[in-house]
Amino acid sequence: MKEYKEPMRILSWNDMETIHNCTLDILENIGMKFYSIEALNYLKKAGCTVDEVSFKVRFPREVVNNAVESMRTAYSNPNRIPEKMAVRYSYIRFKKGPYKVHADFTTSAGGFCPFIYNLENNRRYASFDDVLKSINLVNNLSNINYTGLPVSDQETTSALRPVRMAGELAKYTNKLGGIETFKKEDIKYLIDIGEVISDGEENLKKAPVLVGYAEARSPLSMDNNMTEIFMEYIKRGFPQTVDTMANGGATAPITGAGLLAISVAETLGPLVLGYAIDENATLGVDIIPSYCDMSSGQFRYASAERIPLLNARVQIISEYYGCPSGVHGGKTDSCYPDIQAGIEKAFTMFAPVMAGAIGIGTVGHLENAITFSPLQLVIDNEISGYLHRALKGIEVNENTLALDVIKEVGIGGTYLQHPHTAEYFRSELFLSPLFRAVPWETAHSNTFKNMKEKALEIAEKYWKLPEPVISDYKIKEIDKIISRAEKEFC
Repeated sequence: MKEYKEPMRILSWNDMETIHNCTLDILENIGMKFYSIEALNYLKKAGCTVDEVSFKVRFPREVVNNAVESMRTAYSNPNRIPEKMAVRYSYIRFKKGPYKVHADFTTSAGGFCPFIYNLENNRRYASFDDVLKSINLVNNLSNINYTGLPVSDQETTSALRPVRMAGELAKYTNKLGGIETFKKEDIKYLIDIGEVISDGEENLKKAPVLVGYAEARSPLSMDNNMTEIFMEYIKRGFPQTVDTMANGGATAPITGAGLLAISVAETLGPLVLGYAIDENATLGVDIIPSYCDMSSGQFRYASAERIPLLNARVQIISEYYGCPSGVHGGKTDSCYPDIQAGIEKAFTMFAPVMAGAIGIGTVGHLENAITFSPLQLVIDNEISGYLHRALKGIEVNENTLALDVIKEVGIGGTYLQHPHTAEYFRSELFLSPLFRAVPWETAHSNTFKNMKEKALEIAEKYWKLPEPVISDYKIKEIDKIISRAEKEFC
């Protein structure tokens, strides 16, 4: 198919250079705080100015630029391993590729939501059964490529929750995404589970699964816990990016350019730290900026003003820094599977994909990604399919031009019964159970099911306990790992 090639750019190269230079100024003259003495020691050796009393680090421009160039060079290695990794919201590639519209973008579920808006329209804390049933639902939705945990069992103690949830995910799906990490001590158990699934350390390193993450705390700091998680993964040889969720008007400037600049600073600072720990580390950069709702103080996931911000984020990370990655899209600020949710989810998928995102996630959420909805996940799966078909393009060749068919049917004929139509309509048309074209009388008949009713029917069909996707032996090994973690944490 003739796919869309040219992405929708919002920034000029000069714009991105200007933002990068502002970032260098921020890191050199304001700096960041890393609440870890070990991290400060690494950064001091890297050439940074460190104050161990205030935990403040200032980064000389050449130190930051050297880290950026190391990252770009590594991405240009055609033999780089690992090639990619699913993360909590999408996936990232560790090889440079053409900056373009990726019609093969992936869609991810997950998010570790504490609440579920269930099929009876009740919002409550998620249970262990919800965890398993949500995995089964994901398994049966063809446009969802990866998943973390759509919900997390709130009855499992928080100290054990990441390890136990990772174990259940490993047992019941082959669409393995990233996982939440609450503390450094979780990591050894998550790696052990990953090795069981992957049949050993070497295979896991080549294609990492169930890798957790660290996140900066805006503005311009990383707490001890996140810093320790980041450093531990690097020491163990696993890829890492540090993201940041700078909130314009609250923890960052309200202007888009300033919001992007401080966000990039918050990911480039940890990049320097990563290379200070291991010069051969697999590292990338990541930002998740948005704006503060001035009426509520909430982080807006899907407002209109976030659309250009998402596009700029994709462009600067993928084109300027050379790190193809997905983005937090398919989001809504609505608390219901309603018209607002549909509009926001469609736009926050379409816009970043057209800007060059290689993945979208996490979907199935309501209420700023706090609440998971099985019904909404079914609808989001269909929006993803809709977008995939929209990006498929048009193939021009002898068969698709159908000149012989046109001559055969002639003037005033019909193509409905022609074999050419039967041969091609399934590949040409988006045959959706939710997006339908019917006459008014059909749509208003007593037997017709609208989109929400049809989505509910699909969700109910698959809202059941899943079958394991791994052997009994591997299940037992994972249970042993969870038991060890329980003894340590509980």
